Amino acid sequence: MLLLGIDAGSSSIKASVIDGESGVCLASAFSPETEMKMMALNPGWAEQDPEIWWEHLVTAVRKCLSATGKRKNDISAIGISYQMHGLVLVDNERRVIRPSIIWCDSRAVDYGKRAMDSLGKEYCLSHLLNSPGNFTASKLAWVKEHEPEKYNRIFKIMLPGDYLAMKLTGEILTSYSGLSEGIFWDYEENQVSTRLMDHFGFDSSLLAEAVPSFSIQGTIRQEIASELGLPSGIPVSYRSGDQPNNALSLNVLEPCEVAATAGTSGVIYGVTDKRKVDHLSRVNTFLHVNSTSEKPILGILLCINGTGILNSWIKRTAGKGIPYDEMNMMAETIAPGCNGLSILPFGNGAERILQNSEPGSVISGLNFNTHTQAHLFRATQEGIAFSFRYGLDILRETGIDPSVVRAGSANMFLSNVFRETLASVTGVEIHLYNTDGSVGAARGAGLGCGIYASEKEAFTGLKPVATTTPDTMRIEEYQKAYYKWLELLEKNK
Repeated sequence: MLLLGIDAGSSSIKASVIDGESGVCLASAFSPETEMKMMALNPGWAEQDPEIWWEHLVTAVRKCLSATGKRKNDISAIGISYQMHGLVLVDNERRVIRPSIIWCDSRAVDYGKRAMDSLGKEYCLSHLLNSPGNFTASKLAWVKEHEPEKYNRIFKIMLPGDYLAMKLTGEILTSYSGLSEGIFWDYEENQVSTRLMDHFGFDSSLLAEAVPSFSIQGTIRQEIASELGLPSGIPVSYRSGDQPNNALSLNVLEPCEVAATAGTSGVIYGVTDKRKVDHLSRVNTFLHVNSTSEKPILGILLCINGTGILNSWIKRTAGKGIPYDEMNMMAETIAPGCNGLSILPFGNGAERILQNSEPGSVISGLNFNTHTQAHLFRATQEGIAFSFRYGLDILRETGIDPSVVRAGSANMFLSNVFRETLASVTGVEIHLYNTDGSVGAARGAGLGCGIYASEKEAFTGLKPVATTTPDTMRIEEYQKAYYKWLELLEKNK
């Protein structure tokens, strides 16, 4: 019994096949070899052609199945993870009407602000648990105003994962979690928000029928099975946005459990069963993948734009030719606090956790006589870890107070300095796992089609590969450095 997981990001599409019984990943592949292109016809825009996603999905799945060999015939279910908040429009012949407006496109910010003003902050935070912001509903409002001819051709709107599932199965569906991700969901009424739909003038027929994230959502069409090299009739039994799926891949499903990522941007994603909102709208709340009407489970997502992108910038400018592993080792030679050097990592646009302010990345306390490359490398990693501490304190205000943060063994979490700093300034343990979004989607598929009898069974064999605990001998040094960093942040907000 094998399971296929597909993780469709904005950079590439990855596919993995796992052994359903052991959870061991048997094969993985991704496409393209270089990042997929984004189109930006105007400043702040970001679009991609959904057909390009499909082409790379086909390539990645074929490569993965080739490595799987004859055992590909044992694949029992397929799961899909996808880049969140994108908008895909199809006509009544299921053809794409225009390029997808993807997650990092900011053209709809003003539409979200006006909706917040019109609907009222109290309604938005109590019913939507979010500002409408720059999410899928607001993106659709932009199309309605600026491209009315295209808007009038819309049969259904979709999230990126809904589109890929349609291509696989022919079924047009979305998930309840997906509706909340687009800021369509009314948590008080437990249905699509009629007030939001009325405000924007959207007909409810534009939305696809919603199904649970874990459920049979159609089976692979014969012609698609032939194109991919799979048997026909395999069910698609899971779909989720990438951050809830990352939490699933780390077995973060119960209240007060927390997952984190630190790639180009950083995310802390906590799970709760309480509807406690942040009145400053510094976080976003969605239905988690395992939420049901009987037992609502929410995921609270906190995003930091400038994390790994700062580390890569430092590498390009101050560390030319030095591999990341060597940068990490050089950073380890410097004591916490970097001899007075502090760096703010907020140089990648407006930060939601800072109420959409844009302080920029600030390097403070630099001394030409004492500071070296190694100091810069460590100050970079400390600044990123401090931004995570700042974000975790916001999550704690919503009632999520973890003792452990789980993360994949990748990106910034590969650095001992980053992990030790984060653990020491937050007081939590960091547990690393060898898993990723495509493997998580495969496990989700097993849950959705009933191969696993329970969530516990689905994650049998998932064990931490590394654990980092707070450095009790240096906590005072770390705390002192953090509060100095915090003073710098307050000065530059």
